[in-house]
Amino acid sequence: MTGQGHIPVLLAEAVEALAPRADAVYADATFGGGGYARAILEAAPCTLWALDRDPDAIARGAALAARFPGRLHLVETRFGAMLDALAEHGVTALDGVVMDLGVSSFQLDEAGRGFSFRAEGPLDMRMEKSGPSAADLVNTLEERALAAILADLGEERHARRIARAIIRARSEETISTTARLAEIVRSSVPRDPSGIDSATRSFQALRMAVNDELPEIERGLAAAAALLAPGGRLVVVAFHSLEDRIVKRFMAARTGREGLASRHDPAALMARAAPEFRLLTPRAVRPGEAELARNPRARSAKLRAMERIACSAR
Repeated sequence: MTGQGHIPVLLAEAVEALAPRADAVYADATFGGGGYARAILEAAPCTLWALDRDPDAIARGAALAARFPGRLHLVETRFGAMLDALAEHGVTALDGVVMDLGVSSFQLDEAGRGFSFRAEGPLDMRMEKSGPSAADLVNTLEERALAAILADLGEERHARRIARAIIRARSEETISTTARLAEIVRSSVPRDPSGIDSATRSFQALRMAVNDELPEIERGLAAAAALLAPGGRLVVVAFHSLEDRIVKRFMAARTGREGLASRHDPAALMARAAPEFRLLTPRAVRPGEAELARNPRARSAKLRAMERIACSAR
């Protein structure tokens, strides 16, 4: 545990897949609580660039940077912008990148950040503490747009019903707290037989919309792959099916494992370019029973990794 409530997921597996070595240069694209960063720095005398869009995460990292002087460098930026952000520091190639997607435990556990329905707090959810908040979306979007967010990003079956309930509630009073939104959602849908809180999917969807998370993942994966030197590895841990689908498809495309064209399609006759990467995880790596017992939040985690082929031209 690197801080109150924060336990890095699939930590040993991620470090093993990254395979840190002496004098190499790596990036932790989602610094969060610093769990992966510390493990990487302890695994080998290497240099690590730690990125995070959350200013609180960067501030927390100061203590860890002091433990590894000259080796850990903190950069406040979105991982989708890592190409330009690292170039500003003279870094144009990396020997490995690790990405831990989604919201961090610090963000979930701090009521004032407004990410969780489990505690009263302002309806915020902004990782960068700037731009439109969840309250802005909930109180201004028309019903159709709101329902689309809940359905597409939360995979919420009752999206239209919830959107209508939100519209009715906000016509009487502005929805400004996590507790109020959770109450509206719970009162508008049947109890989930699985035991999952009925507000879970709606909060997830709004968080992903506020932070533009899925497009940002696509940008981050592309940036990471572009930075990898021959032999460099990309290791990604995803927690949601939508996140993992993007990672799986990206790695399949880059390693030449995407579906072949039909033999009746003229494209099937065209020569396929040799892949620049090889897949290190034919199947996603999942947490073991021991980890799940220690950290229930790890239950949905999946790790995937790929490596730039050493003989590939950059």
